[in-house]
Amino acid sequence: MGNSASAHKISAQDKAILDMKNQRDKLHQYQRRITVLTDREKEIAKQMLAKGDKPRALLALRRKKYQESLLAKTDAQLEQLEKLTSSVEFALVQKDVVFGLQQGTNVLNEIHKEMGGLEHVEKLMGETADAVAYQQEVSEMLGGRISNQDEDEVEDELEALQAEVTGVPLPEVPTTELPTKVRAKIRQQQREEQRQAMLA
Repeated sequence: MGNSASAHKISAQDKAILDMKNQRDKLHQYQRRITVLTDREKEIAKQMLAKGDKPRALLALRRKKYQESLLAKTDAQLEQLEKLTSSVEFALVQKDVVFGLQQGTNVLNEIHKEMGGLEHVEKLMGETADAVAYQQEVSEMLGGRISNQDEDEVEDELEALQAEVTGVPLPEVPTTELPTKVRAKIRQQQREEQRQAMLA
């Protein structure tokens, strides 16, 4: 149960950071011990002065001074250790960022390969433009060959199919005939609107 391998492996970097943090904690403990010693030496010096024993008071103050110099050295080591720990942690973050950038670049390259490259995209865009132009030509040719009466029948059939699909009844068809010129003009406007819509 407790012997099973952890899901996360501890890397050498993780171990190094842990070791540095443990060392930092030991330095903090050492600082606290030195602080206690310096306070005690100061108290001893006060007591010796109160007793009139100046040489022992001087000795206690010298020991206090020595402890304070150790404390200053410990502070410098602690600062250096914390800077090093921060640098290592930041370097690991940078490594992860670079890895993420590399992965993103690889994915983009794969997508570009699937798309067939820039030449393929340009070719495809050209083929699409050709197909649209061809469709417009066919529409224009069919639009020119169909008579006005045929066009009306096609539009009526389209409306009937739309009504059948949507289930909406068609409006009543007017019984009066439109003049041929007006009808042709309306159809011409509708075709122009359709062409403009296709080009847009």
